[in-house]
Amino acid sequence: MDVAVLGAATAGREIAQLCALAGYGVSLYADDATAVMDGIDVVERRLDDTVAAGETTEDETAILDRLEGTTGLEAAVTDAGVVVETTLDDAGDLQRRFAAIEDHVARETLVATSRPTVQVTAAAAGLRHPDRALGLQFHRPLSSPLVEIVVAEQTTTAATDRARQFVDDLGAVAVTVGDTPGHAATRLALALEAEAMRMVADGVAGVAAVDETLRQGYDHPVGPLEQADRAGLADRLETLSALSASLGPRFAPPELLERRVAEGATGMDAGEGVYDWEGGEPVEPALPEPALSRDDANLDDPSRE
Repeated sequence: MDVAVLGAATAGREIAQLCALAGYGVSLYADDATAVMDGIDVVERRLDDTVAAGETTEDETAILDRLEGTTGLEAAVTDAGVVVETTLDDAGDLQRRFAAIEDHVARETLVATSRPTVQVTAAAAGLRHPDRALGLQFHRPLSSPLVEIVVAEQTTTAATDRARQFVDDLGAVAVTVGDTPGHAATRLALALEAEAMRMVADGVAGVAAVDETLRQGYDHPVGPLEQADRAGLADRLETLSALSASLGPRFAPPELLERRVAEGATGMDAGEGVYDWEGGEPVEPALPEPALSRDDANLDDPSRE
């Protein structure tokens, strides 16, 4: 079975690499040829690192032979058993994309979106066979084993089972969730990140202290503020804004997040966000520490009494 990945930005590249490593033939699609070529180049460089680190025993050439790029939608999806659209957040746009895909795929082909804020149920309404539509939300595809299978109102048990088998074959862990904005993992992550930012803004604790609390106290591999920087603060702001519109003020973006994005400090890729970054690693907090201690000179010395 082949996999078509629509979109050659970060999400599309990482999903394509994950599928190729799992043994699938992969078509990476974008309507811009430069974006496709750049996407393939990024995957090739990452595979160099994967092979050098001994994370795969397979020959790199064999993996790359399973990966091809194209600017033709029909060419990308025709032989695919799974199609994953990674770019469209508007339900109407996704509905039209799903309908265009359906004209070129077999009856049993799964048609999926990886976007957390778009409603699959609405997008599936434009399909002749809406039972094939679902969400496949990959969380950090190259480092996290979690994939949420988002079940729309029209999704059948058979389609869900095929999706679960696909995720198993990728070596990932599947969880099944309902078709609600943000699904499960995104809502949990963003709720934690937003509260962490509010704590920093309120002077409850500094950036490093908040992240260290979650790492040491709750065994989180990455603190919520570092996680937000790695994901990109502009993306976090966009997603929180969408969730706030759907779910209410509890997902309203923190003022700290809005200010950092307005200042161009959008996270790891920009070199500055909540942290300052060098070489893909946080160097130090980019925000001042709260004044939690008092100057000793202003305190009475009990020894002089």
